[in-house]
Amino acid sequence: MPAMTRDAADDSTNAFDPCRYRTLFLSDIHLGTKGSQVDSLLEFLKHHDAETIYLVGDIVDGWRLRSGWYWPQTHNDVVQKLLRKARKGTRIVYVPGNHDEFLREFYGTHFGGIEVCETAVHEAADGKRYLVIHGDIFDVVVRHAKWLAFFGDWAYATALVLSRHINAVRRWLGFTYWSLSAWAKLKVKNAVNFIGRFEDTLAAEARRQGADGVICGHIHCAAMRDMAGLAYINTGDWVESCTAVVEHHDGRMELIHWAVRSRALNAQRPLPAPWRRHAA
Repeated sequence: MPAMTRDAADDSTNAFDPCRYRTLFLSDIHLGTKGSQVDSLLEFLKHHDAETIYLVGDIVDGWRLRSGWYWPQTHNDVVQKLLRKARKGTRIVYVPGNHDEFLREFYGTHFGGIEVCETAVHEAADGKRYLVIHGDIFDVVVRHAKWLAFFGDWAYATALVLSRHINAVRRWLGFTYWSLSAWAKLKVKNAVNFIGRFEDTLAAEARRQGADGVICGHIHCAAMRDMAGLAYINTGDWVESCTAVVEHHDGRMELIHWAVRSRALNAQRPLPAPWRRHAA
């Protein structure tokens, strides 16, 4: 699996200039939901650009929009920013997931320069081939018990609401963000087993297709690991973890935790002029 030997910010001479990559992978943004951290995503897109962008499913949450319309201006800003990148020459490939499954009727078509396809095989600069797939088709619950998948989606949304209340108290007490659903994924035995089976299945599918690795989303659990010589890469999400995967120009893959990177960048920002005079 490609080594991560230096920080992505090293690709730019100025920490505040956009970092330019060969490829950028995003998934599970869930536009149309209150839990989507679009402000963080817009900030991320301001600092990161690429020749090719893969949208690896669940970009728009059709499930939520069907039950109640929620679409503030910031969600529209994300769409417009991506369309603007496409107009400027960025290749954008959209691989739908289960929450934006309505787009699966449009495989092989283009919307505003954005290609829609079932899966993709990405060839990195170092020659390695990666299967790009959302991953929900290997989720037995989604495929065979959709009512249970909807219930799980409701439970997840409820956990996010509880997390917001918990973290309001934590912020007041001076503590950092804590995710109830992320804790459950790591601590509840069935959730841990499901994630393990999902990773094994996706890796096996990539191996079956003759790829060197798989890049997926779906389970909101960012990861980058070697699985018996095959690279398993999960882009994470923009509901809790705010993570993305980038390919450097030499083919190296890197998982970016934007919440951590953003805090580091903001710490480097110069103080406003009035504060500097006062501090002096």
